[in-house]
Amino acid sequence: MRRTFLLLSFMAAMASSLLTSCSSKQTAVTRLEKFSYELRDNARYYTLNDWKEAADKFSKLRKDINKYDYTEAEREHIGEIEGKCAGYVVEGVKGKVQGYGSEINGILQGLNQIIGL
Repeated sequence: MRRTFLLLSFMAAMASSLLTSCSSKQTAVTRLEKFSYELRDNARYYTLNDWKEAADKFSKLRKDINKYDYTEAEREHIGEIEGKCAGYVVEGVKGKVQGYGSEINGILQGLNQIIGL
């Protein structure tokens, strides 16, 4: 009886571990998607400080995503989201280069190092 209980407990722990792993893997992609929506909706209103924070947030999101293994199809989906983020960055800084040109240039260079703009 005790042996059966231990076996069932072990199996439950393994199942829980697997579900948490998948959930964390998907959560990382979901966070990136939400960030892309945030950029889409708000990039045109961002200040220079907002752009710095966005670059930091994107870097953290990428590090989180890189903790997991993804299929080729999942990687393609992640790349598509990153491409959208890059597009929103470009749209967001249009017309704001004057006055902040050097700093925005630096932010774009930092993003380029992260995602290869």
